Amino acid sequence: MLGPGRYDDLCTLVRKRAKAEGVVVIIVGGNRGHGFAVQGDLELTERLPDMLESVARDIRRSLRQGTRQ
Repeated sequence: MLGPGRYDDLCTLVRKRAKAEGVVVIIVGGNRGHGFAVQGDLELTERLPDMLESVARDIRRSLRQGTRQ
């Protein structure tokens, strides 16, 4: 989905507070339900699937090692 979503306001807050060029917010069990929001340029959006896959690999590796980040 392009355009504002149910957590776009929180995504904006995080981006501004962090003074970031882009941000991804993932909400689990929030007051508006599960959801996510992405803000950034086209380059971030195009790289996002690879970035998320990398994070998933890191999480799996940490779980196998019995540690948490």
